[in-house]
Amino acid sequence: MRRTKAEAAETKAAILIAAEHVFFEKGFAATTLDEIAAVANVTRGAIYWHFASKNELFLELYNSARLPQAVSMLDLENSICDERTALAVIEKACCDWFKLLAHDRQRQRMLTILLRTNVIKEFHQVAQEMEALDDSHTQNLERTLEVAACNQRLAPSWTPASSSYAVKWVMKGLTYEWLLSGQKFDLAAEGCDSVKRLFASFRLQPH
Repeated sequence: MRRTKAEAAETKAAILIAAEHVFFEKGFAATTLDEIAAVANVTRGAIYWHFASKNELFLELYNSARLPQAVSMLDLENSICDERTALAVIEKACCDWFKLLAHDRQRQRMLTILLRTNVIKEFHQVAQEMEALDDSHTQNLERTLEVAACNQRLAPSWTPASSSYAVKWVMKGLTYEWLLSGQKFDLAAEGCDSVKRLFASFRLQPH
């Protein structure tokens, strides 16, 4: 009997959930596909139906828990139509990310897995693909900041490139500090406050 699309999607979701939990408990390097299959209650073949390798499975989890792209293409188009919203769109997206992560245990686990995994040393292909995804997100962010710069909304002390990196570093830095510290501070409150201060420096002040 052929499986329906809904059944295939359900199996794939079960595999991703199982992989996330096993990676969190044992680490990426020590986890086998057989262990993931056992937790997901599927066969090893079912995993290979959806994922070519453990690396590909890891990358899909990474992509689902990535730091925000800041804006979607629709948001970007709206920002171009009204340049006053370009910075506000990104600022809100960053604050929303911190609020989401503070209550999203799945993303917390996945980001913790990333912190524990030396992908550069042990999994070169994974590291390359993660870097490509990260670069794509940064480029999307820079494009939106270019809207603000072109419409004279970005302070001259900042460029679209430097401000996009600053946003990324603040987002990653606070996220990883929160996870490594055992969530000892209010991520939503402290994160939004830091983002607001950063974006205040981005905005061109009237003379």
